[in-house]
Amino acid sequence: MLSDYATIGIFLMLTVAFPVAALVLAWLVRPKPKTQPGDEKLVPYECGVDTIGRTWVRFKVNYFLFALIFLAFDVETIFLFPWAVKFNSLGLFAFVEMVIFIGILVVGLWYAWKEGALEWH
Repeated sequence: MLSDYATIGIFLMLTVAFPVAALVLAWLVRPKPKTQPGDEKLVPYECGVDTIGRTWVRFKVNYFLFALIFLAFDVETIFLFPWAVKFNSLGLFAFVEMVIFIGILVVGLWYAWKEGALEWH
């Protein structure tokens, strides 16, 4: 029993040690600036063109909601493909589970549609 906890502890220490070691190593071998950066170095860089006017512009949240909904349904399609490939060998239980899964997706799509998350204007 104690060896199981020791294994988990070792993995936990390694997951903390590797990123910390990488950051420390990168900090040690990075080129160190000889002087402080000047005014030109501190100017915001936008594809080689100096910004004109306000640089902070508000975007509508609907664009992000539309993208998140697309991503969610796109990922769910990944779960449908293996089920469709093995449909004949899975049996009735897998069919019922997938009907429930698709039902949840349809309810989610209906809710997003009802809330106007799919409107593009």
